[in-house]
Amino acid sequence: MNILQINASYKPAYIYGGPTMSVSKLSEQLVKYGCNVEVFSTTANGAAELHVVKGRPQNIDGVSVRYFKRITKDHSHLSPQLLITLWKEVRKFDVVHIHAWWNLVSIFSCCIALFRKVPVVLSPRGTLSSYSFANRHIAIKRLFHAIAGRFLLNRCHFHTTSEREQESMEQLVKPKSISTIYNAVDLPPYIPPAVQENEMIKLLFLSRIDQKKGLELLFGALAALSIPYQLTIAGAGEARYIAMLKELSRQYQIHKHIHWVGFKGNDKFELIAQHHLLVLPSYDENFGNVVIESLCVGTAVLISNAVGLAKYVAKNNLGWICDTNIDSIKERLHAIHRNPGLLTIIREYAPIIIVNEFNEHKLIQQYLKMYQQILNPTLQFRG
Repeated sequence: MNILQINASYKPAYIYGGPTMSVSKLSEQLVKYGCNVEVFSTTANGAAELHVVKGRPQNIDGVSVRYFKRITKDHSHLSPQLLITLWKEVRKFDVVHIHAWWNLVSIFSCCIALFRKVPVVLSPRGTLSSYSFANRHIAIKRLFHAIAGRFLLNRCHFHTTSEREQESMEQLVKPKSISTIYNAVDLPPYIPPAVQENEMIKLLFLSRIDQKKGLELLFGALAALSIPYQLTIAGAGEARYIAMLKELSRQYQIHKHIHWVGFKGNDKFELIAQHHLLVLPSYDENFGNVVIESLCVGTAVLISNAVGLAKYVAKNNLGWICDTNIDSIKERLHAIHRNPGLLTIIREYAPIIIVNEFNEHKLIQQYLKMYQQILNPTLQFRG
């Protein structure tokens, strides 16, 4: 099976967070399981550009990747050379899998593939949520969706990463099909517990530092806490926004309890294991890779009900769910502090559940089934 993956960013552009890592992990696994996979991406790396060879295939961890120069430095990621190459070569692929929406790489690639009659799978990755429609360029998004967006999306097959995201997409569009499959997530080898239960609860925020992640809410909750705590913030983001958050922490008089450690790569699992609780109070999160990364080393989670994995966490008793407001976060933190034994229990059984549920073979068979059924809807697939 010949599969083209298209995403405006690809590793090592880790500044874009989970989607970049999810696309690369999926591509690598598909190659491992016998698919012919190519990736078209741009040199996007935030406001900067990746220092990579442009326009020629490169082997990136077993995957053939072509990086194309972009001519816009914002989130539009316009790359004429990528689109020209796609027009010439798209028919050699069985399916085109596009990741994210609201950038010119995704939208124009979708137009080209559909016009050239190649099936399109779209993974919105949070870009078509109600939160996305209500933030940044609201009028332009709504106008485009009404004029052309809905027309294009209704002719795609959708891949969603959580039940919450699927429900949201079913209200927005009427695609040719929807398949919900969890993200492929890199799981580390066993990491022994590195934190002891004590009076001080060690909290961790590990994600891209962005307004939608709800850090302001967490700060407000911490300012009202009556228990000892320490918060580690790991991740990258816009310098201006991080400066604003640091000033907010000083206003709340909680800055002495916060450690800013910057972006974490391969050493993130050791960091996670050193904390009692991962906190992700996002306003919107289609999946939440870091939730799985945390649970796989036994660190429980406190996440908002707007995180795609909230139902999964609640169903399996792997943590706590809060609303996106200060009082709810504060109440959950007090409840967790009153019942420290629950953290110990989760630390013991969470890794077992995650390793079984997010088994590489199990997940990749679901992706292969999705592609096969798009190409041949009457095919009876056996994993």
